[in-house]
Amino acid sequence: MGKENHIIEINHLSKSYGGTEVLKDINLYINKGEFITILGPSGCGKTTLLRLIGGFSNPDSGEIIMDGKDISGTPPHLRPLNTVFQKYALFPHLDVYDNVAFGLKLAHVPEDEIDKRVRKMLKMVSMSDYEDRDIDSLSGGQQQRVAIARALANMPKVLLLDEPLSALDAKMRKDMQIELKELHKKMGITFIFVTHDQEEALTMSDTIVVMKEGRIQQIGTPVDIYNEPVNEFVANFIGESNILDATMIEDRKVNFIGHDFECVDEGFGNDVPVDVVIRPEDIYIMKQLAGAQFSGKVTSCTFKGVFYEIFVQTDNDYELMIQDYNPFEIGSEVGMLIKPQDIQVMHKSCTRNEMDAEVIDDTHLRIFGEEFECKSLGEGHEAGSTVRVGVDFDKIDLQDNQEDGILWGEVANLLYKGDHYHLLIRIDTGEDLLVDTNDIWDKGDLVGIKIAPKDIKIID
Repeated sequence: MGKENHIIEINHLSKSYGGTEVLKDINLYINKGEFITILGPSGCGKTTLLRLIGGFSNPDSGEIIMDGKDISGTPPHLRPLNTVFQKYALFPHLDVYDNVAFGLKLAHVPEDEIDKRVRKMLKMVSMSDYEDRDIDSLSGGQQQRVAIARALANMPKVLLLDEPLSALDAKMRKDMQIELKELHKKMGITFIFVTHDQEEALTMSDTIVVMKEGRIQQIGTPVDIYNEPVNEFVANFIGESNILDATMIEDRKVNFIGHDFECVDEGFGNDVPVDVVIRPEDIYIMKQLAGAQFSGKVTSCTFKGVFYEIFVQTDNDYELMIQDYNPFEIGSEVGMLIKPQDIQVMHKSCTRNEMDAEVIDDTHLRIFGEEFECKSLGEGHEAGSTVRVGVDFDKIDLQDNQEDGILWGEVANLLYKGDHYHLLIRIDTGEDLLVDTNDIWDKGDLVGIKIAPKDIKIID
């Protein structure tokens, strides 16, 4: 589709609150009639982005183009879009009919046209028999339908939906997912939907925008996002995954869990560290070992309603999650097979921690404001000069007591990679360190950080 099909273009959009950058150089276009979902964990900036599109906040920089015009400074009521809020924002002193009619009356739409539109919208959301009902007498799902009808009555070009299903119970939530998708098809207008729920995004969307810490990580169809994640964050956030350290041996051949596998990926180079993603349903498990690529022992088997979730300790002591329609006895030996097209190879974002350090003397560096001992720097490094240093992920020593470390930080994220945990530690100065460890930590744990002198390597 060409630019002429874009209803909204977002260019280099940034926004900060209280000195914290919430959105960082966002670039995105939205097509006419598209159901696009902005997906990410709490604090990723998705609601801020929606508020900027809706006009409830102004960007620090960048532009929002709609139908060829920059609307970045245009107030909400002058934008051709409407919003359905998380808490619906209905008027309790008005009945259902008057809630839906409220915006039309403000716009001085003729009475007969108001009546026509209100009845049409209530019919569309299956609320025709509720015109005279008080808002407080309605269920959460019914209130949501009224909020959607009110937003659509003004005939917006774009409907913004800010986590509108989050207050509903699981059954009603699934029902409303289907109804919203059907409503989108009937109306043919653009829906921009914000959620932290991966299943909602995969079920409802034409396009998904995955966000993390104010940046877009990946844009694609639900199938693309699920089957072809671009990095470990997307792979881990969207559905269940086995994410493993690997080495790309050559085109179409990759090594992980101690075995070589054929794959379909090319262009990574030879003997290059990469990550691989294997979805649990893509590992074939069998009771016989003949014909298997590798073997292992079943450590857990749990019925999940449609499938069994099975954990297997492989012959090289990696743990894999597998989903299969058949149960396997705990302790039994099983064979496994992974097809080339089911192995997704991803570039690593980095292969070690790298940071600037200030030279104190021949054997001491100041890193993140704290003094660390290092190996002799040798000649050419004057006190006060800056050098670039690297520390491997598995060379950072975490302490239970934060006071036992030279630095301290908080476990901000963790990912199990088959035989170890990959942690993101946000240190007290705001920078991040990546740590590989066999120890078990929880998100939010405060830890002390030590690095042995021999493990601090000068790289520049």
